[in-house]
Amino acid sequence: MATTEIFQDWDSPYENLSAMRTTTTRKTTTTTRIETSSSTKTTTMTTAAKLYGKDLSEYDDIDVDQLLAELTPEELNILAKEVDPDDSFMPPSQRCSYECNKSPTGPLNRKKLIEHINKQALETPDIPELKPFVPGVIRGKKWVPPPQDNTKEKEADEQIAIDLGDEYEQALSAATQEEIIDLAAILGFHSMMNQDQYHASLLNSGQPVGLGWDGVTKASQPKVYPMEPPNDTDVDATIKQVRDDDSSLTDLNWNNIKNISDEKFIQLFEGLEMNTHLESLSLTNVGLNDKTAQRLADAVEKNSTLRVLNVETNFISPPVIVKLIRSLLKTKSIEEFRCSNQRSQVLGNKIEMEITQLVEQNPTLLRLGLHLEFNDARHRVAAHLQRNIDRIFRVERTGRANFVPIAGGPATSTVTPADDLKK
Repeated sequence: MATTEIFQDWDSPYENLSAMRTTTTRKTTTTTRIETSSSTKTTTMTTAAKLYGKDLSEYDDIDVDQLLAELTPEELNILAKEVDPDDSFMPPSQRCSYECNKSPTGPLNRKKLIEHINKQALETPDIPELKPFVPGVIRGKKWVPPPQDNTKEKEADEQIAIDLGDEYEQALSAATQEEIIDLAAILGFHSMMNQDQYHASLLNSGQPVGLGWDGVTKASQPKVYPMEPPNDTDVDATIKQVRDDDSSLTDLNWNNIKNISDEKFIQLFEGLEMNTHLESLSLTNVGLNDKTAQRLADAVEKNSTLRVLNVETNFISPPVIVKLIRSLLKTKSIEEFRCSNQRSQVLGNKIEMEITQLVEQNPTLLRLGLHLEFNDARHRVAAHLQRNIDRIFRVERTGRANFVPIAGGPATSTVTPADDLKK
């Protein structure tokens, strides 16, 4: 059995040099296999490849680098255009055979370019429509949705018989519509009723008149609440009271007072170091910065009567927040500390872990108003605050101490044990 591979002569000239280089390396192989009853003999003969009837074996030993060295620059350019070097490490300008010999017209002018594009778009005629548009006439084939199988809808519409027992069936059959709505609200089926019915069931205020299962909630006129009056606390007078250790001043509220200078803050904190009657200090949204907050931390370390400290909504950086929480360890009298909504919303893992370690060393802190992003820090802080609360209530029950819980402040992102409100 003989197999012979023969190249076909093409009529058109072979213009692709890369294909020609590939063709020159091919050879025609003729294999003759003779089989007898006793043995098998295989003979292989090699025939030189031919191109247009010409033998190409004489080009097998030619050095390609020597040939390229003999070419002129013009011939190299022509060769480079015919050969596509599939090399991703070469820049696109060298892989692409396109060359633009046009001289640059000048720097880019974006305004003129856009005007030219708009002009060309207006001057270019629209593509003529094969069928002109006529109002009310549908051009082409109208899409018709395929028929759908309604077996699933029929199965869903079928009623499912559930045996609830004689007692429950009798109670449900005798229940009024208002009682069924209340039952649905208790079970959490809020999608079966409107908002008025749901809230009326939760508040146990009676269902609205004229609203059944198909009732629509009507828009109610919003209640107008008066604006809160501005904080009229006299800054200078309260500073004097704190510095004089006035026994009548136990709660100082400077919330939302604008344009308090740093000098007045420093005067207040200097008086706080020696004060023995102030128990609650609120400095929310007063423009506290790192300089004044560090002075506050020094004052808290020397004060022994302050129990509530609120510095929310200011411009305190995370490292200074850590310093404030560290100052609570020395005084060990503050039970509630709030410092959320500061200049940096994200504290970072390092700061949160440092805050967690400081809180776990504090035996008197009961509430911490601070948003912690990481679950580990949040759970550890909540668990420690819960332990402090439990220990204080155990002491109260045994009669060894008298503890009065502090009223909660405004709602914030607070890490506070859930059982604190119940107790």
